[in-house]
Amino acid sequence: MLDWRAYIDETARAISFLSRLPVPDRFFAGHDGSLSKTAAAFPLAGLLIALPSACILALSLTLGAAPTLAALLTIAVHVVITGALHEDGLSDTADGLGGGHDRDKALTIMKDSRIGTYGALALILSIALRTTALATLCIPGSIAPAVAPAIAAWLAAASLSRGLMVWHWSMLPTARTDGVASRAGAPGIPVANLALALGGALAIALGWLALPLAALLTALIASGILSYGFTAHIRQRLGGQTGDTIGACQQFAEIGFLVTLAIAL
Repeated sequence: MLDWRAYIDETARAISFLSRLPVPDRFFAGHDGSLSKTAAAFPLAGLLIALPSACILALSLTLGAAPTLAALLTIAVHVVITGALHEDGLSDTADGLGGGHDRDKALTIMKDSRIGTYGALALILSIALRTTALATLCIPGSIAPAVAPAIAAWLAAASLSRGLMVWHWSMLPTARTDGVASRAGAPGIPVANLALALGGALAIALGWLALPLAALLTALIASGILSYGFTAHIRQRLGGQTGDTIGACQQFAEIGFLVTLAIAL
């Protein structure tokens, strides 16, 4: 049986890990820093972290901002709040996979804080694809009901992608013993299943309010397929996950969901 009081505590810790939002110290009293249980709260934490940027999206559109500008402002605010945590993982993963001809070389490149060509291109494409997809779902100068599809899609993507990143984390062994993901403790299958179920349920509940069911389900499937394919590729190339690949999986899942919706609607 789920202990809701404990789940609230884990959600607060997840928000602290996944963003730069302040969290009271009392949630960390006596905690060992492990994320093996906290990962179950990642989808809910992702939703809460995305709320401020969703408000920016609604306000921008209501004031008559162009869809592209509103979408870019939304993503900019979200990146500031998250500290570009997942974008950093995407960039490092792209550099490692693009520049490393073998496993050891790829992992060495991924540890390098400098950004390379592959990482820069990955970031550009991530921002461009998400901005364009979100802008496609926006209606400028609209009131709340018309703004709802874009907001629902943004929040649903935030929840679903955090559930899929936990699944990626749990499906692969650690690729190295000195990484952040290794030190944080990997989530077990029950925790991953809970995170995946919660992420999917939140995405469906949010999307159900403002998005066509067929488009919503298609986007969910596309996001899952992309995450599965990425995980299989990482297994083949690196033999395991790292903190960078976990973040990259979140980006693939979010991009896949938003882009599919934009095409399907």
